[in-house]
Amino acid sequence: MTIASPAPQTPQTTLRPITMAILAMGGEGGGVLSDWTVALAEANGYYAQSTSVAGVAQRTGATVYYVELFPRFDGDAELPYPVLSTMPTPGEVDIVVASELMEAGRAIQRGFVTPDRSTLIASTSRTYSMPERTAMGDGRVDSQGIIDAAKGASATFIRGDFARVAEESRSVISAVLFGAICGADVLPFTRDQFEDAIRLGGKGVETSLAAFDGGYRVASAPPAVDIQIGLRPASATTPQDDPSDSIARSNAAALVGDRLQAQARRIMDEFPAAARPMLVHGIKRTAEYQGISYADAYLDRVARVRAFENDPDGEARLTTETARYVALWMTYEDTIRVAFHKTRERRFARIEGESRVGDEDIMQVHEYLHPQIEEITDTLPTALGRWMLRTKWINALVYRVTHKGIKIQTSSLWGFTVLYLLARLRPIRPRSLRFALEQERIDAWLDRVCAIAPSDYALACEVVELQQLVKGYGETHANGMRNFTAIMDVLSSFQSSPDAASTAAKLRSAALADESGRALRQTIDALPTA
Repeated sequence: MTIASPAPQTPQTTLRPITMAILAMGGEGGGVLSDWTVALAEANGYYAQSTSVAGVAQRTGATVYYVELFPRFDGDAELPYPVLSTMPTPGEVDIVVASELMEAGRAIQRGFVTPDRSTLIASTSRTYSMPERTAMGDGRVDSQGIIDAAKGASATFIRGDFARVAEESRSVISAVLFGAICGADVLPFTRDQFEDAIRLGGKGVETSLAAFDGGYRVASAPPAVDIQIGLRPASATTPQDDPSDSIARSNAAALVGDRLQAQARRIMDEFPAAARPMLVHGIKRTAEYQGISYADAYLDRVARVRAFENDPDGEARLTTETARYVALWMTYEDTIRVAFHKTRERRFARIEGESRVGDEDIMQVHEYLHPQIEEITDTLPTALGRWMLRTKWINALVYRVTHKGIKIQTSSLWGFTVLYLLARLRPIRPRSLRFALEQERIDAWLDRVCAIAPSDYALACEVVELQQLVKGYGETHANGMRNFTAIMDVLSSFQSSPDAASTAAKLRSAALADESGRALRQTIDALPTA
């Protein structure tokens, strides 16, 4: 990589500016990082210029900040100010800094990162884009794939979970990245000069310096084999955030609270080791959702399928996937569950930490809700819910109140009380309109799995995985349930064929391809007739 040397003595020397592109999202301090860089350069004999181009909401306000640095010469007071570019030119960027792994991928895609010139400094943490979040299936981009692409696209690739460093130092990632730039030794300035630029800012100096030190240490450390830090995001189809294989090698009872000791022992005694991590998270999830007896019902359901476990590779795929999807279906999203999570103490603590609220600050949390009539009636006792669904004036009233959305301030006494009381309705959930219906659907699905498993293990696994079509609430849930039912209805038409499992997988992929169900209908229509 070509970098201008500091303070050359003659203006006749042919030089090019040092160019830096910073890609960051809203609230991450990308503007502060560029300001620090400009202040650092100007205080140490360089011309400096920074510009920014705002991004789009799909990436939480992702912005490209561009900085150019050019050395001053002795006795050049009479020379004109150099003309510096306001935009990064593909193939001409020396240093690329990305606050998140997808932003690094975006920089590569735009041609900012090149193997003959660019040092890429990126955090391996992930913030999911809207297409990833709204995908009907698992829409996440492969993080390791981005890392591999970055290695090939850059002259030097410096990476680490800089977001975690920022969190641990209770600062913003911009300070960590500034330290990483210093540690990467890509600018002709000393560490003391970097730190002086932070001190000149005058705000949050101590925490920023602590974060700076963390970034410096990561970037200046010798290259090591990739450790998947920051690359273990929560799957949309996983009951909990961090399933660990260590559960299968330890006593599951040590990983749950006192109330679930009997269930943990049952997992150790009755289920294959490969399935235990998912089962532990499943009992925790179902117990939180509806109590200990509900966790027992969860294990009973998985035990039905475990009896047909016949995985020659020892991965216990059928039992493990059943444990995953039964837990998800039994803890379906309803208004009680949503209210419960919105009023949890840990949520307010997380928001306060992410917002870095000080003792003198006031924090307000607003919820933007758009309930439909079905979401309301599903939570009510069966008879009352059905009466409301078929009563036209009730439907009209609910629409009038909710069709434009409802905003509730959860941090106010009134708003918190409303959601808190709604969350306390958990005892009436088993008598609600939707609860009985979902239990019937779960049992019918498992009946089908148990009927298929003795003769076609692979197909049984595919039928289990069809549950990932059933998710969310309102229209999203209705669309998913429609697709799930359509596949279950045609299952018998190809169930006895040798490639039944691959056919089921193809139908599931088609159902996840679009919300309208058009791709699924076309795939079903193309099935050979018996």
